[in-house]
This record gives sequence, C-alpha cells and structure tokens, in this order.
Amino acid sequence: MPYELKNYNKLTLAIHSTNDSFGFAYRENNSSLCQNFFTKKFEKDLCNNLIVDFTNFITKENLKRINKISVSIGPSNFNASRQIVVLARTLAQQINCSLESFSSFELMAKRIALKNNIYYDKNSFWIFKKLKRIGYIAGKYEICMSEQPNKKITIKEKIIPKIFEELTNMESSYQAEYSDIEDLKELLNLSNKNSQHSNSNTWNKVLPLYPISPIN
Repeated sequence: MPYELKNYNKLTLAIHSTNDSFGFAYRENNSSLCQNFFTKKFEKDLCNNLIVDFTNFITKENLKRINKISVSIGPSNFNASRQIVVLARTLAQQINCSLESFSSFELMAKRIALKNNIYYDKNSFWIFKKLKRIGYIAGKYEICMSEQPNKKITIKEKIIPKIFEELTNMESSYQAEYSDIEDLKELLNLSNKNSQHSNSNTWNKVLPLYPISPIN
C-alpha cells in the first residue's frame, strides 16, 4: 500500500523546549495544513504542568491519530529537555509509534543560514551558545543546495552540539536563536522528510542531549 494512502489522516506530533519555554504542535502527515501550536513559558512546577498542558492541547481523538512523534533533545534548559524527552518516549511506547529526535541547534540552522545569506559563499557554519561560567556549546552544520530550479536548501548536522573552551578556527559562527513556533515547524518538516524510514521501535534510543551539567 502506498505510504501516502496508508497514513491518510494520520498526525505528526512535535514536542520542543527552549531556554525558557516549551511547546507542542501537530499536523497531518505530509501536509502543511491543519497545523496546531501551543507554547508556554516555564513555571516552577514544570513536571505537573507539562502533562496538564499537553492533555489540554490535544484531544483523545487526535491522540489516536498520531503515528509519528518528533522531539528536540537540546541543548536548552536542562530540566525541560529531560522532561519533554520522557514525555515523548512514554507516548511513543504507549501508542507504538515512531519517535525521531533532533538537536535544538539543527532546528534553527536553516533559519540562521537563510537570515545571514550563508549559502551564497559558505557550505558550512557553526552555531554556538555561550555558557554562564566558561566555554561554549557549539555544533557544525553543512548546507546542501538542491539542484532543482527552486534552489531549496537542506541542512546536515556534521558535529552535534558539544563543549568547547574557546571558539577557535570557526570561520563562520552564529549565536543560537531559539524560536518556539519556527522550531516546532522545523520539527514537523524534518519528521516528514524522514517518514518513510521510520519504525516504531525507536523510543528507547532517544535520550536528552546533555553537553553540560545543570549548574551551567
């Protein structure tokens, strides 16, 4: 049975967190229509509020329609990354659907490339975030230009975000820029691109990205 017909009317769910907020989104597979978004700033009792906000966000009927989940694993707020990954893993296990994960920097990479016109004269660049104490978290991204007339770009994560004491020999580097709605949209887009290679036994392989300890 063709993939498009098999998954007709199914939904992709995205779960994301930034330094100070979290959000959910869903839309019909392989479509830009019927999108729904929810974002919220962190509160003290994130653990309980996360579940309450999620159950208020999606109906039982739509929850049954989900066959793919896409989650960001960080780097972002330490506690939020841990809790949204636990939520995503639990949902994927319970409803037996595929779970895909992407770093927060990978979600913003295309937006940063377009904003700074990087693709005109560079084929790779770095995204970094300065730590409160010392050093940086940085990841490297490669730009791939489509050979189609529309010249669309795609991004490959060459080096996942990790700790660097100094940003040396990083000829093209840009500061991390989180965006709730845009990052959620990219989570949905990336999941759709990988949809034909998804399987339902992936939830236990998805872990938060912890380049630093919570004190940083």
